[in-house]
Amino acid sequence: MAKPKADVELHAHQQAIRDAGLRATPSRIAVLSLLEEAPAPLSHAEVAVALRKNAWDRATLYRNLLDLARVGLARRKDMGDHIWRFERVRAQAHDTSHPHFVCTTCGRVSCMPGLGVAVRQRIGIPKAVQEREVEVEIRGLCDLCRGGMVVPQ
Repeated sequence: MAKPKADVELHAHQQAIRDAGLRATPSRIAVLSLLEEAPAPLSHAEVAVALRKNAWDRATLYRNLLDLARVGLARRKDMGDHIWRFERVRAQAHDTSHPHFVCTTCGRVSCMPGLGVAVRQRIGIPKAVQEREVEVEIRGLCDLCRGGMVVPQ
């Protein structure tokens, strides 16, 4: 009989954490699982709210976020509002090159994986640019702050 999807994902998260040199504690696994499922980068406060039923203290959750970022399983980002947000780093190379949308009114952050960002070597661009992570941030009003009015494309 095949294992349920949740068990397979749990095992994959445990293994990824161990492979990164960390202990696979229940709180660390829960944080990584939450980041994996999140449609956008999460702040420490959002992680604490999402995992509050587990009664882990906020300091433990924050240390787990920092540890996951330190070993490359998560990425820590400041979207310009001085709030660190964390997102899961996946194995696919294209994962790191998607922009984020930040609502200038409510601060909501959304991933925009449908938009790719590629840095190609051009005359006048330092070669080091290709060796760095490129972050693109698009700012504007989200649908909710625009009153639910969707602008036709």
